[in-house]
Amino acid sequence: MKYLRASVTIFVLLVSLLAVVGEQDEPKNSKGDFNNGGHGGDHGGDFNNGRHGGDHGGDFNNGGHGGDHGGDFNNGGHGGDHGGDFNNGGQGGDHGGLQSDFYRDSCPALENIVQSIVWGRVRKDPTMPAKLLRLHYHDCFVRGCDASILIDPVNGDNTTEKNAIPNRTIGGYDVIDQIKTVLGQLCPGTDVSCADIVALAARDAVSFQFRKPMWDVFMGRRDGTVSNATEALRDLPSGGSKYATLRNLFARFNLDETDLVALSGAHTIGVTHCPLVFRRLYNFTGKNDTDPALDPDYANELKEICPPPVNPATRVELDFESSRNFDSNYFNGLTLNRGTLTSDAALLTDPEAKSLVESFQDFDTFKKAFANSMVKMGSIGVLTGNQGEIRKNCRVINQNNV
Repeated sequence: MKYLRASVTIFVLLVSLLAVVGEQDEPKNSKGDFNNGGHGGDHGGDFNNGRHGGDHGGDFNNGGHGGDHGGDFNNGGHGGDHGGDFNNGGQGGDHGGLQSDFYRDSCPALENIVQSIVWGRVRKDPTMPAKLLRLHYHDCFVRGCDASILIDPVNGDNTTEKNAIPNRTIGGYDVIDQIKTVLGQLCPGTDVSCADIVALAARDAVSFQFRKPMWDVFMGRRDGTVSNATEALRDLPSGGSKYATLRNLFARFNLDETDLVALSGAHTIGVTHCPLVFRRLYNFTGKNDTDPALDPDYANELKEICPPPVNPATRVELDFESSRNFDSNYFNGLTLNRGTLTSDAALLTDPEAKSLVESFQDFDTFKKAFANSMVKMGSIGVLTGNQGEIRKNCRVINQNNV
């Protein structure tokens, strides 16, 4: 009865808070430079072209999954229907010291609270899953999953991660702020890290389409106190990368080739912009030619969308047939040489990667691998114990939070 009363109280408070902690305006980041190799744009979920633009907001309102799925606050905080096989992607093993029940006693309704807020935002803005997925990825690949990407510059100094060219079009910051505020009210005295919030928000946003969590989020991350734009520029891969470059970068984070191909499957949602494909279409080797690895019919379709002179604002779907659904059609397209980016086509240049592409045409196989790889990615370089801090304001390290 004690937990039931607490759950009802939390639910009532959540409804009240969501009424007043409404949608905030997205922060005005520096304008992306579409002419310097395709930088800029908003493409959450883009695991291979971290420096390049595009709006990856897939439409997760299909299939009748609209509405605000607030979650069941009487189940100890592990909201949603966990049926199906979204959580059995081989997610056991070491998670860098993270735990599945880290907030069990201090904030038992945590996962339900986050899910309710995120699903409500996705219902209103179908681009949000891609934004939050990209936010998580760009955070983890620079200094580990420590929420350092959230830190605002101080005194006009544009040297934090979010001001690096690959991150200038990141979205979803306001959702993290909203969650942090609500948690401060519903779980007073409990410090939920910004890094854990980012990880949960990404999972819940992508999972909205299925109305069940696609992977487990292990928690206990602490927040970093350093954020460096130079490191972001160095560590995030390019949409023009060759396979060896991608493989070596992922290996630095103990991610193998299965992880590389599975995480590339995030390109099943969203779009990019013409500057990212322009060279492939018109000047691939510097001789006014088209990339021979690109299906000729698809190349012609892309040329119709992106005629010269290049328009940096024109969008191109990454998964040309179903960019509004998280499915395996991205891999179907790759096998037909219809990968939009050079880094997509690069997956076919390695025998092992090509074999994985073919196997991931089966959605069940892909979703299990993707779930497993997201858990691994979410454990990169995590701070635990007494490392780092728990930020009171996700945008400001505590010593500057005055």
